[in-house]
Amino acid sequence: MLTEMKVKYAKPGYWLDADGLYLQVSKSGAKSWIYRYQLNGKRREMGLGSAELVSAKDARRRASEARRLLLDKIDPVEHRKQQLAAAVVRAAEIAAGAVTFKMVALEYIEEKRAGWKNDKHASQWQNTLETYAYPVMGDVPISDVDTDMVLQVVRPIWRTKTETATRVRNRIERVLAYGKVRGYRKGDNPASWTGHLQELLPNPADVRTVEPHPALPYKEMSTFMGELRKADGIAARALEFAILTASRSKPVRDATWDQFDLAERKWTIRATGMKSKKEHTVPLSDYLMELLEALPRYPGEKLLFPSPTGGKLSNAALQAVIKRMHAAELKAGRGGYMDPKLGKVVTPHGFRSSFKDWASEATHYPREMSEMALSHAIGDKVEAAYRRGDLFEKRRQMMADWAAWCEQKQAGNVVPLMSKAAA
Repeated sequence: MLTEMKVKYAKPGYWLDADGLYLQVSKSGAKSWIYRYQLNGKRREMGLGSAELVSAKDARRRASEARRLLLDKIDPVEHRKQQLAAAVVRAAEIAAGAVTFKMVALEYIEEKRAGWKNDKHASQWQNTLETYAYPVMGDVPISDVDTDMVLQVVRPIWRTKTETATRVRNRIERVLAYGKVRGYRKGDNPASWTGHLQELLPNPADVRTVEPHPALPYKEMSTFMGELRKADGIAARALEFAILTASRSKPVRDATWDQFDLAERKWTIRATGMKSKKEHTVPLSDYLMELLEALPRYPGEKLLFPSPTGGKLSNAALQAVIKRMHAAELKAGRGGYMDPKLGKVVTPHGFRSSFKDWASEATHYPREMSEMALSHAIGDKVEAAYRRGDLFEKRRQMMADWAAWCEQKQAGNVVPLMSKAAA
């Protein structure tokens, strides 16, 4: 390779650097970088810029990019011509206002699609922008999108659908940022929050309403569980496991066999897998032990509930089990599995509320115990007091009672209220 000194004092002629890269020095002393290559039996030269403006390091990088194109049988000179022509067309389109917000949004989604975990993420982007943003600014030149347009999109849903509104605002902001980098627009981003929209809209945390997850009344649990146990498939077993442990869906879907101590009958969820970022230990009832023993185990598979298509189950897979059961109930002329207050089909997360209602209304277990079973934060003093005693064993009994409650009720098979003495 040519050193800086060799480049500086090079005499007229061609001087090889490496891999087809040359320093060309004219009789007048002007220096430039040339990349020589051969494609389809023809030799060509590609100028890479003046040596006064392009360093040897940058020239080598440009030559390397050209070599990568050649690997795909693409002529780097023709490729550059096409890029320049496209840039001219794009500049004309921008000047004429032909590059719309929707065009750039679709371009952004395609650019990012490969880096997103699944196609669902891309469809969520597309659906929210199509529902809320495109009607207002979809056909507007992206260079003309301003603060008033962004407010027209998000203000109507800022108080009623705060979570959705904040996502839409963020997505508009990112599309506009992408548009600026691509040269489609200039200036500040009218969808940015800090120092801009935060002065015009209330803080999302101040207006966000917490929507409860549709939950099944706890008195209907035995009927539901009886039907669930008839359902085939790993998603049905994962849902059953989640219900009987009163766990969130994600830790169950992420559960691996090394988290379980079957001798001690406990499941330890690492802090990284918890929403609270604190380790959580779950006692395993007799029924859960039977469920675990019945699960198939595959060589090399660490997950308890692997997806049949590979990888982890999605929350949608658990919800799909409920939807199928609900549809079957409706077909049979029954009411299905609905939250009577919300009028919606129950969700996997909603069974945590079913458990909480059962513990509060049908037992004498202290509130703090059910809160800890749900891995909710409780007061420091109370938590410290309960951790001194046999809290885990008390929770073990509570979860055993919950499993018994979820059994189909028969004559003489009724779980009584826990005695206050036992509490």
